[in-house]
Amino acid sequence: MLRTQPTTSLLIKSLIIFFSILIQYPAIAKEGMWIPATIKDHEKEMKSMGLQIPIEQLYNKSGTGLNNAIVLFGKGCTGEIISSKGLILTNHHCGYGSAQGLSTAESDYFANGFWAMNLQGELPCKGLTVTFIRRMENVTSQVLEGLADTLRDSFRDTVVALRIAALEKEFKTKTGLDASIKPYFDGNQYWVAITETYRDIRLVGFPPNGIGAFGGDVENWMWPRHTGDFSLFRVYAGADNKPADYAATNKPYTAEQFFNINVSGYKEGDFTMVYGFPGTTKEYISSFELSNVYNITDPISIEARTRRLDIWTKHMSWTRTIFLKYTSKRAGVANGWKKWQGEMLGLKANNVIGKKQAYEKTFQQWADTSKSVLYAAGILPQMRTAAEIATPLLTQEQYIKEAVLGIELVQQGAAFDNVIACFRLGLSQDGLRDTLTKLVTGMEGFYKNYDPPTDRDVFISMMVLYFNKCTSWIPDEFKDQYRAHDQDVNAWAADVYKTSMLTSIAQLKDFAANAKAGDSTKLQADPAWRLYNAIATMRKQKITPVLKDYTSRMRYLDRLYTNAQMQQFKNKTFYPDANLTLRLTYGQVKGLDPEGAAKYSFQTNLKDVVALNDTTVDIFKVPKKLKELYAAKDYGRWGVNGTVPVAFVASNHTSGGNSGSPVLNAKGELIGTNFDRAYEGTMSDYYFDPTRCRNISVDIRYTLFIIDKFGGAGWLVDEMNIVKAKPTTSTKAKK
Repeated sequence: MLRTQPTTSLLIKSLIIFFSILIQYPAIAKEGMWIPATIKDHEKEMKSMGLQIPIEQLYNKSGTGLNNAIVLFGKGCTGEIISSKGLILTNHHCGYGSAQGLSTAESDYFANGFWAMNLQGELPCKGLTVTFIRRMENVTSQVLEGLADTLRDSFRDTVVALRIAALEKEFKTKTGLDASIKPYFDGNQYWVAITETYRDIRLVGFPPNGIGAFGGDVENWMWPRHTGDFSLFRVYAGADNKPADYAATNKPYTAEQFFNINVSGYKEGDFTMVYGFPGTTKEYISSFELSNVYNITDPISIEARTRRLDIWTKHMSWTRTIFLKYTSKRAGVANGWKKWQGEMLGLKANNVIGKKQAYEKTFQQWADTSKSVLYAAGILPQMRTAAEIATPLLTQEQYIKEAVLGIELVQQGAAFDNVIACFRLGLSQDGLRDTLTKLVTGMEGFYKNYDPPTDRDVFISMMVLYFNKCTSWIPDEFKDQYRAHDQDVNAWAADVYKTSMLTSIAQLKDFAANAKAGDSTKLQADPAWRLYNAIATMRKQKITPVLKDYTSRMRYLDRLYTNAQMQQFKNKTFYPDANLTLRLTYGQVKGLDPEGAAKYSFQTNLKDVVALNDTTVDIFKVPKKLKELYAAKDYGRWGVNGTVPVAFVASNHTSGGNSGSPVLNAKGELIGTNFDRAYEGTMSDYYFDPTRCRNISVDIRYTLFIIDKFGGAGWLVDEMNIVKAKPTTSTKAKK
């Protein structure tokens, strides 16, 4: 598939310009998210940086590698197995949704934390799964055989999908496990992951927010950090140690591979690795696509979410009931909001768009004279044209997604669509009521965490924003409702939230229980649904077709562009963009010095946490017991120099999805749990700057201190294999 190189003179010229962009990278920061099955190719470099174990211990075809101690936690985090009894360590924020589902006003795990004191006390988490990656294999030749690089995606996708389905079925038959094939390098490679998903997962330990979410939005995506962002779960299995639905008779999963825990510490410059499931990166995209991120997607999202978060925060401060309804949702919305601000800062500070434009000029010079990659010359011009057409619609789409659909009542109109559709099925009256009741019952989860007065204030703010920013793209239904209320958005909001059936699960249940065949007109008159239907119709007719064509076009061109770059620089080792598949990255413990002026330490400690205590600000309230432990210097065996290490930074290349990833030392032992990136380096999804890009992790000693001394759950520590200042590579289960 990949063709020959261009002429020597042009190649040398291109390489000089290309690597002049990268020459700033010192040895201490290693860009790249590597497929475990290819990590052998990096053995020499990893050994030179400090790796002390055989590379095969990290991953091998025989299935005994440490990849078997890593799990995809839920739908977008990472977890690690830290005992032979299936104990999982992940982030506090990764366990937030599960803790919210189990919390009540009487059992408030956010305020008080949760610690199981035995296996019987562990709490089942409905719907939560973890997935192990048992093996990976390159299947590119089977998927792409005979398909030309320039084959249009419409036909190519059909062929690829058929081949993938057949291959996955073949792997499942051969292995008895699940198999998932995903594209890499924008569809220029395909790899299969042989997986095993466990469905009975239970909550074991969850620190209160005063530890697990300490610092809140103020410290999120920042260094220094002072949060104990961790939680504990356990995998349960059937009698055969295989996945099983929840049952009281299930047993803790017996793990043959799990992480030894090293509590001897680390120093700046020490070799580290991060193993996990990074979510999404776009390191190879064009300047045109990146410009849309910088000028449209990020700023609009920040603008709309700032308004929504301000309102949610105000209402959450009023009552604990509203706090519990919105705390998990707020954390999710705020996470992206803060990250995108840092991303824009980093993109601007590094002039990343300008650097990409300079690189594209070099690429175009090579492409114009290339005799081996004949399609290369037309890639960038086509990208530019496609982006120019799509830009105005991308703006409208982003305001709809973040402003209009940021209103929960309007967004809930999508569920109402299914209710309305029932009236077109010709059901008997009993059948209609039964079907409607089932649909409405399925909405209970939404209403458990919904507060109409809070959402009404969001409605007011978001409609003002939408009307101001999208004057020529406002559906008539929006204008009509606005005019019907004398162009008073407050009166409009009050009426919508008073009359809409969508504000109350009780109203929906009552309607479902008494519905008649002609009652669909009542639903279609609902003001909230009419707003949803109007915006959905406009998107479907005027926006989605154009953006769908743009996305399809850019996907095709991105594939060709990545392919061409890999052919232009055949001596460069490329890594695939993150796609929520298992990766290993490596670097070193390294403090942060983004401006070259003030260097922050590479580590924070409990003394720093207590110094930040502020009883007037919820996110900086240190729990009473933690202050008492500090005052008494009651650290158990986890103390160091009169305090306890809390968090540290290193130069590993991470992304969303790496939340909860194990941070390993040179011996493959666990020294921390990754939970964040530094604000100045969040643009690493698009560009890796070694002076700014840092991953932030909870020190394992702080985790153990909180479990043992604060949580009083020393029985959990007893089942871990803890080592200190002595080499060990064993990952076998303890007898």
